[in-house]
Amino acid sequence: MKLLRHNFPLKLLSFLIALTGWAFFRYTNNPLLASQYDQQLSVPIVAINLPPDEVAEYSDKNAVVTIRANRDAAPIKPDQVKAVLNLAGLSSGVQNVPITLVAPNIAVQSLSPGSVTLRIERIEHRLASPLIHYTGVARNGVVVSKISADPTSVTLQGTSGVLAQVAGVRVDVPLPQSPGATDSMRRVVPVDVIGRTVRGVSVTPDLILIRVTAVAGEGPQR
Repeated sequence: MKLLRHNFPLKLLSFLIALTGWAFFRYTNNPLLASQYDQQLSVPIVAINLPPDEVAEYSDKNAVVTIRANRDAAPIKPDQVKAVLNLAGLSSGVQNVPITLVAPNIAVQSLSPGSVTLRIERIEHRLASPLIHYTGVARNGVVVSKISADPTSVTLQGTSGVLAQVAGVRVDVPLPQSPGATDSMRRVVPVDVIGRTVRGVSVTPDLILIRVTAVAGEGPQR
């Protein structure tokens, strides 16, 4: 026991020297490690296998991939690597989907993010009749006696969540300043209950023909 205690510092020193030598030859003289390096790529995240009547909304648009590449080979191009979200069989609502890499035979070191939280919603259609909204000030005692729209209804398309915000579709029509009939193409705008434009809704057709007939009178009619 006494001999062991006296030789312990020497044994520890020998161990540290051996460990340093191993690390030196392991990492410094290893031709394989010296010929490799880490390459980082930013690739778009793509959703696949989503039914045509559904849409997926997610904020993460790109994934960062770190791969181990060889110095004597051509660098991997970003378009050779795909970050894929497979949405087959998923129901509507919030889902967390792992990212699958589709790439040539490469050694992946890291992937960020590893999964994406997204919302799947159905795309719906709805018919709506335009609501006339007069703008401007009537002058010279001119009033509207007749107004018509062609077509009398339009088709709205959007996700179920967005269409739920639509209270109606509005057409702004300037009040006529003189008697007579006028035709004009007017844009149809989806609005909420307080008249604000609802974004993310497709309107077909988005322009309709408005025919206004004005006559001389005592004041504007609405």
